[in-house]
Amino acid sequence: MDSNSTAAAPPLSAPLPISICRTEPDEHREVTEIAFSAKRHWNYPEEYFALWKNELTISEAYIRNHVVYSVRDDEKTVGFYSIVENPDDFYAGEVLVAKGWWLEHMFIIPKYHRRGIGRRMVAHVKERAAELEIAELRIFVDPFARGFYDRVGAVFLYDAKSSIPGRTIPVYLLKTR
Repeated sequence: MDSNSTAAAPPLSAPLPISICRTEPDEHREVTEIAFSAKRHWNYPEEYFALWKNELTISEAYIRNHVVYSVRDDEKTVGFYSIVENPDDFYAGEVLVAKGWWLEHMFIIPKYHRRGIGRRMVAHVKERAAELEIAELRIFVDPFARGFYDRVGAVFLYDAKSSIPGRTIPVYLLKTR
């Protein structure tokens, strides 16, 4: 069953048993589908996805070279996150990406939103980051997800240029300790 399946998620009132474990390189297509599915949930124009294609496509090498974890229910992967270190400031197009540690991806299949999975993922992110002695993570936050990051204790820093011309994207800071 793929991440865009029409099968219903359990009712919102039912607790969802999940596990969080390292993503294997051969799962790259599955987590890529989740990234695109989660972004499409916000009804962005299709032309944005051409700009985001490289950013949202997760390769086997990406999984091998970064901290990537998947969230699974009993049947399938329902979300994933990644932590990356940028050794230097760099530009991705016109977007300045600062040196340091970043929560680069955090996506959940939309039909699993509002089930507590995101909060559990953030707790896991903090645990893993603390184990790696990472005190804080920066996050480029989708504007539609600002409320979530506010609720989990991330702090808004500034609005940055986006890869979408004429648009900005909030940058948040998540303390891990």
